[in-house]
Amino acid sequence: MKTRYKVLVLLFLVSAITYLDRVCLSVAGPSIQSSLGLRPEQWGWVVGSFVLTYALFAIPAASLGDRYGARKVLTIIVLWWSAFTFLTGAAISFPMLIVTSLLFGMGESGGYPNSTGALSRWFPKVERARAVGVIWTAARVGGALASILVVPILKSYGWRMPFYIFASSGVIWAAVWYGWYRDNPAEKSGVTKVEIAELHQEPKTAAATGALWAIVLRSENVRYLMAMYFFYCFGGYFYLSWLPTYLVKGRGFSQSQMAVWSSLPFILGACGNLIGGATSDFLGKRYGLKLARRSVGGVGLALAGMFELLAVVTLNNNLAAASLGLGFGFMDCMLPASWAACLDIGRKYAGTVSGAMHMAGQAGSFLSTIAFGYLVRAFNSYDLPLVPMATALLLSSLLWLKIDPALPLLPDVVEHAPSQQRVSG
Repeated sequence: MKTRYKVLVLLFLVSAITYLDRVCLSVAGPSIQSSLGLRPEQWGWVVGSFVLTYALFAIPAASLGDRYGARKVLTIIVLWWSAFTFLTGAAISFPMLIVTSLLFGMGESGGYPNSTGALSRWFPKVERARAVGVIWTAARVGGALASILVVPILKSYGWRMPFYIFASSGVIWAAVWYGWYRDNPAEKSGVTKVEIAELHQEPKTAAATGALWAIVLRSENVRYLMAMYFFYCFGGYFYLSWLPTYLVKGRGFSQSQMAVWSSLPFILGACGNLIGGATSDFLGKRYGLKLARRSVGGVGLALAGMFELLAVVTLNNNLAAASLGLGFGFMDCMLPASWAACLDIGRKYAGTVSGAMHMAGQAGSFLSTIAFGYLVRAFNSYDLPLVPMATALLLSSLLWLKIDPALPLLPDVVEHAPSQQRVSG
C-alpha cells in the first residue's frame, strides 16, 4: 500500500471520531434537555455555542496548520476536543453546558482544515476529491455509529456515559498520529521515489500571514466559495444539531425509532460522499475542474433543498424522516467537491482557504441552530423552521455557478515571493 493511503486511513479515523463525539451531543439532546430542564431556545444556544467557537477559531487553527504542520497542530486539536468531550458529560447546569460547548467547538475548529492541508501535501490533484470524499464518508460513519451506540448506552447508564467513553478514542488517535505521520512526504521512511514524484509538490515559499489573508479576502472566487458554504451550513446543520429532537418532539418517534431514523442520513451521506468524490474526479479528468466541481456541488445541493421541503409538507412521519435522509445523502455529494475546490484554489495554502470557507460555513451553522430553537417556539412547530433551511440550500446551489476551481488563489505570487512582501506593506 502506498504511504499516502495509510495517511488517508488515519484521517478517516479522526474524521469518524470527530463526528462520533459531535453527534453524541445531538443524539443525547432530548435526554439532556429533560434532565437539565432546558427549553428549545436554550438547547439552541447549547448547540450554537459549539458552532460559534467552531467558526471563530477555524481560520487561526488553519493558519497554524499551514505554519507548523498538521502533525503537531492536529495532535493538539484532537487532545483538546477529547478533553471537552469528557467534560460535556460532567455538565450539571445550563451555564456549564454552554462553557464546555464553547471550548469543545474551539478544539474541533481546526480538524477539517488541517486534515485538508495534510491531503494537499500527500495527494496529487487527480485523487483529491476522492480522498476528501473518503474523509467525509468517515464523518458520516461516525455520525451513524453515534446514532446507533448512544441510545443503548444512555438507556443503561444515563446520558453522561457516552461522552466519557468516546473521549478516550481521540487520545489514542493523537498518540498514533504524532508518532507516525510526517508533514513532508520526503521525510517519511518507506515512501518511494516514485510516490514522491506522483505528488507534484510545489516548492515551499514563505508567505507573510497578513499578505496571504489580504489576498484571500480580496479574491472574489474565495468569497463566492465562502458564501456557498455559509448557506449550505445554514440549511444543513439542522441534521447535526436538531434532527434527533425533531424526530422525538416534532414527529413523535420513540428513542429507539429515533436512533434508527437519525442514523439513516449519515449512512446515505457516506454513500453520497463516495459517489460525489468519484464523480467529481472522473468529470475533472474529462471536462476540467470547473465543470466537475460545479456540477456535483450544485446538483447535490438543489436536490437536498427539495427533499427538505418535501419533509415539511408530508404528514407521514416515516416519509418525512426518509426524505430528510435522502436530502442529506444528496447534500453530501457536494462536500468532496467543495473541499477539493479549496485544494484546487489554495494549492499549498489549501489549509488557509479551507479555513476561510469553513469559518463562513460555521457562521451559517451558528445562526441556523439559534434560529431553529426560536422558530420552533414562535410557530409551535418543528416543521415550519425547515423552510428557511431548504431555501438556503437552494441558494447555495446557485452560488456554485460563480465558483471557478480552476482559478488558483496565487497565480503569480506563489512564484515570486517579493511581490507577497509588497502586498503586506
